[in-house]
Amino acid sequence: MALKITLVRSPIGYSKRQKRTVEALGLRRLQQSVLKPDNPAIRGMVRKISHLVTVEEVADNAVTEEAANVSA
Repeated sequence: MALKITLVRSPIGYSKRQKRTVEALGLRRLQQSVLKPDNPAIRGMVRKISHLVTVEEVADNAVTEEAANVSA
């Protein structure tokens, strides 16, 4: 299982710690999505910035298909 995390609100105006969490997840621009493994560390980061992101669970086979589409 993996998580698709999308930045839907700007971190401007929020604490530096929340901005660093957004950056640590690899999110730079609004509507940008990243795929991250589903583990307690990532879940904790997402919980801290849940007001800025949306999260979808994706199956592992969908992750490999999406990666193939991105690199093509």
